[in-house]
Amino acid sequence: MAMIRWGLGRLTFHLLKRRSSLLLKLTAIILAVLFFCEFLVYYLVIFRCNWPEVKTRARDQARQTLDPVLRAMFLADTHLLGEVTGHWFDKLRREWQMERAFQTALWLLQPEVVFILGDIFDEGKWSMPQAWADDVERFQKMFRHPSHVQLKVVAGNHDIGFHYRMTRYKVKRFERAFNCEMLFSWKGVNFVMVNSVALEGDGCTICSKAEEELMDISHKLNCSRQQGQGASHCAAGQPLPASAPILLQHYPLYRRSDANCSGDDAAPPEERDIPFKEKYDVLSQEASQKLLWWLRPRLVLSGHTHSACEVLHQGGVPEISVPSFNWRNRNNPSFIMGSITSSDYALSKCYLPYEDTVLSMYCGAAGLLVVLLLAHFELLAPRFLFGRHLIRMHTVR
Repeated sequence: MAMIRWGLGRLTFHLLKRRSSLLLKLTAIILAVLFFCEFLVYYLVIFRCNWPEVKTRARDQARQTLDPVLRAMFLADTHLLGEVTGHWFDKLRREWQMERAFQTALWLLQPEVVFILGDIFDEGKWSMPQAWADDVERFQKMFRHPSHVQLKVVAGNHDIGFHYRMTRYKVKRFERAFNCEMLFSWKGVNFVMVNSVALEGDGCTICSKAEEELMDISHKLNCSRQQGQGASHCAAGQPLPASAPILLQHYPLYRRSDANCSGDDAAPPEERDIPFKEKYDVLSQEASQKLLWWLRPRLVLSGHTHSACEVLHQGGVPEISVPSFNWRNRNNPSFIMGSITSSDYALSKCYLPYEDTVLSMYCGAAGLLVVLLLAHFELLAPRFLFGRHLIRMHTVR
């Protein structure tokens, strides 16, 4: 009787030991995969990105000082989901991806200024006051940044609505939430940030005000180019840096389609030849010509299409369409890194982890867990031995 009890106790101990060993293995695998896919992978991918080198000219020949280089990040179309169409799991998954990518980029790359080129939110065009306040709070948590890093945003159609749904209330609440400004200068570099939704050209109150502000900025920029020439029409005061501006907006300048766009993150081939609709997909030809004439920019960066494209406009002005930063809009999101001086610039692209790569890792881990469970319950060995027996029989024949 004592021997039976001793044998049962030993068997129970052996089973408990095997079960605890299995739980430890499963827990270790799950935690390791979660840590890699939700944290470490962002460091491994973004670590490969480097700031492009830009030529610097001597600013002061006597002191032999060079133009300072401004390091800027440009991203677009984050599309934070709202309470109406946003599923909780979709919010959790994609917003965690953007938060980890942004925080990792800040820590590894140390930019001085970050620009987000519109469509910050997905439902700003119709969200009620409380929902708007909740969305802004989530944005501030996800895109938190040190005090020495500047964060600038421009409005997109999902933030304030398309022109026919845009109101002064929506524009003002967006500007209050993000302290928007149209003209920003730092280290001798001028940035003009345009509410491109207001460039409808139909004479509406918001559109007229936007055009008046752009004309005022155009006047200031022209005066900065004429420094030292004693231009009588230029007001006294602190002039802008004598540098051609960089134009930032949500809508791209007018182009027929994405037919001439290429690259891994360009629009899919079946979509590139679809004609763009003016004032919906791109700015109108008239508005585009006005911006190029008034501001005479050296570079244009835009969003809206969710895909990458490089276009050369009249006068040799290049435009870069920045892809979406959100996995919800593309499998391979990215952002632009710019090293900019008052006279030159250099750009490079930094890709984030591909969503299908992360999902493949999870599928591989799930398969490994299944194999471990089958092996633990001795369900794998008989099938394996039977298969090996069949192979031997086939070989003998």
